[in-house]
Amino acid sequence: MPQLETIPLAYSKAESDGCSVKLESQDTGTRVNFSFECIRPNIFRTTFTSETHPIPPHPSIVRPSRDASFSETVKSEESSKSQTFETAEAFATVEWSKAPIVSVSLKGASVPLHRDLDDRSYVLDGNGVARYSQHDRAALHVGMGEKAAPMDLTGRQFIISATDCFGYNVHKTDPTYKHLPLLVKATPEGCVAIFSASYSRGSWSVGAEIDGLWGHFKTYRQDYGGLEEYLIVGKTLKDVVRSYAEIAGFPLLAPKWAFGYISGGYRYTMGDTPQAYIQLNEFADKLAEHDIPCSAHQMSSGYSIAEQEPKVRNVFNWNYHRFPDPEAWIKSYHERGIRLLANIKPFILYSHPDYKRLKEAKGLFIDPRTKDVATMKLWSAGGGESGLGSHVDFTNSETFDWWYKGVQLLKSQGIDGMWNDNNEYTLPNDLWQMTLSKDGKQVQTEAPNMVGLWGRNLHTELMGKASHDALLDIAPHERPFVLTRSATSGSGRYCASSWSGDNVTSWAGMKGANAQSLNAGISLIHCYGHDIGGFEGPQPSPELLLRWIQLGIHSPRFAINCFKTSPRDNQLGEVIEPWMYPQIIPHIRKAIKRRYEILPYIYSLALESHMFATPPQRWTGWDHEMDPEVWSNKLVKEGEEQYWFGSSLLVGGVYEPGVSVAKMYLPRSAAEFDYGYVNTHAPHQYLASGQWVDIESVWTDSIPIVARVGTAVPVGRDVLTLVPGEKDPACKSVPADDWRGVEIFPPKASSHGTTFESTWYEDDGISNSPTISPFTVRYSCTEEKITFGFKNAEGERFVPPWKDLDVILLPGDERHLVSDMAVPMEELGKDKDGRARWRLLLSKA
Repeated sequence: MPQLETIPLAYSKAESDGCSVKLESQDTGTRVNFSFECIRPNIFRTTFTSETHPIPPHPSIVRPSRDASFSETVKSEESSKSQTFETAEAFATVEWSKAPIVSVSLKGASVPLHRDLDDRSYVLDGNGVARYSQHDRAALHVGMGEKAAPMDLTGRQFIISATDCFGYNVHKTDPTYKHLPLLVKATPEGCVAIFSASYSRGSWSVGAEIDGLWGHFKTYRQDYGGLEEYLIVGKTLKDVVRSYAEIAGFPLLAPKWAFGYISGGYRYTMGDTPQAYIQLNEFADKLAEHDIPCSAHQMSSGYSIAEQEPKVRNVFNWNYHRFPDPEAWIKSYHERGIRLLANIKPFILYSHPDYKRLKEAKGLFIDPRTKDVATMKLWSAGGGESGLGSHVDFTNSETFDWWYKGVQLLKSQGIDGMWNDNNEYTLPNDLWQMTLSKDGKQVQTEAPNMVGLWGRNLHTELMGKASHDALLDIAPHERPFVLTRSATSGSGRYCASSWSGDNVTSWAGMKGANAQSLNAGISLIHCYGHDIGGFEGPQPSPELLLRWIQLGIHSPRFAINCFKTSPRDNQLGEVIEPWMYPQIIPHIRKAIKRRYEILPYIYSLALESHMFATPPQRWTGWDHEMDPEVWSNKLVKEGEEQYWFGSSLLVGGVYEPGVSVAKMYLPRSAAEFDYGYVNTHAPHQYLASGQWVDIESVWTDSIPIVARVGTAVPVGRDVLTLVPGEKDPACKSVPADDWRGVEIFPPKASSHGTTFESTWYEDDGISNSPTISPFTVRYSCTEEKITFGFKNAEGERFVPPWKDLDVILLPGDERHLVSDMAVPMEELGKDKDGRARWRLLLSKA
């Protein structure tokens, strides 16, 4: 892109109050406006615009208003060329002796967390803007959705855009599938997030550029329009992520079934001989044969491939040769307890039955050079197959309604959720125009009608809204489930889940995916995961597949789905199946059953995400900011080899073939006494915190998982169970979720009078506005016994199907359990894994 920088340097105050200041400059020949506003005690908003650089008209978040009571608490001091603002949490300064300089710090801090670059802060750059700030080379930089590994973004440059990067390199490819201009700088002293609400393409240089005059700096560049930016400060990453959620929206809650094993594979819906529904029934039969539980299946787009030439995708239209009776087949899957997601793509080819209709309704993009519908090359069928067509324009209300009705048709036929796929909107021309119409009338706007200014990924958001609203309106008491490949800050209000797209089979790909997950979580993409085993590339070896499954069960979303290009038949591709290597089927079954066993824990993490914006997968330094090792060690900052899964389990991995020992760092907490960790697998050794350890991890057994001493993990049955809120389940044979246990990890000897508490959450798993109830266990111990207690929610609460609570110890822990309540405790003996079990008879309370 050309660089056409103009730096306004002579500003005067146009307006100010105790919470904001507005500046104006005309020294470049055009009027330039700058504003700074306190929004919350730790959130600030800046804008930088001109007559030719308006703020893009559709921000990715709803602009937050300033609460009047908050305004009264802000202290402000003014001078002729500066203004300071003091809130309950932060201190901000705006100086304008030349270009505006914004500086923000936590209250009481000696140095600012953020400061703009002197003399080159806010810059007009051609049709867009650039914003320069000082760069802290020692800081950790994270966020931006799912950028290439490692997790630390420091010293790197990124394109802010989304694209269909089939078969990408997890360590090198940029851009990928998400458009999320959120950059968080984290240090031991505090954190600051910089977030742009624009959908315009752009770039972030996170200290990748160095200049002898300007030194080390960070640069956000936006191709079109003026700047609308938010600065969020906090003591920790947790504080910043939660505050970001307060303006962007807290993560949507997915239905409980979406956290089980989700199967998939392009080949199954492409079947003509035998027909696809037969192949899918055979797949479900094999799941039962191998005793592998499965909660949902992703139906790839083969179900919508036309029966006659040209045999290409026709979204919302069934191939009735492959599925002669869709409703009956869907019912048969529901009878097995398996939900269904339908793949839907936001483009149509010339041969689509509704192409002419949408063209006449001006529901497709327009090329201003030809004044006609804009067309481009699009995926049409299998691998490498393409054809000409058009993306649908969701700013046209007729197009939006057409999509809405298509989703409702699929839902009325029994499809449970929508799979918004290929929605990166990789349009080739910034000048393409949108309809911007409602009910056939043009929406009035002063902003130029061009996709570059409004932003391609505006349509990612609106596609999510159309799918979400259609599901919600047809089933208002159910939470809508929309899985989306591309994602934005705006799409998070409509899409409950996402994944890292078309990854590649490799050991490095499995490792790098951890870093993607951690940055996605910081960016509020929480029900997130990867295509286990790799979407593209060679088939995984037995060792790699098992290692990936062992790792994948400890993530919010667990799915095995792929299209592996195949010289044998690239229309169909190859698939990964849990039983593809007979010698490891028992180990794969064991791993997937463990996923179902810890599903209450995983679902509780999802509820925490929805309520508090805390990501289920967390960087090793999360909640351990006082440990200097998490800031100084390169491996820890890269975030590829280990992560917290909730606050109880620290998950490691093995990322090379033939290796059976994993190295992990056990972070220290800020507590007065840190009880350390315990290996959840043999030999179940207790480990002190603040050290690197080697943990034996034979590939046919497990990856390394250590539990923080003093925590607990709620568990359920290791099979598919009914979602508690399901009123009329299609499958009467699926058992109820009527048993609950809790695995506890007390100190090896005495807790020295300390009573540990752990809380998990449950609801009915399906309601759109559920009652969420906490359940808390507590325990203390000596060398001879463990004293245990339980507390559930008071007042209005969700009443679970389970009545009693089993307490499970690690193998080798032979201590007796006693209740600290007026409720008896019953010894049950040991389970198949040699773990002592006790039952708290809550039903007799």
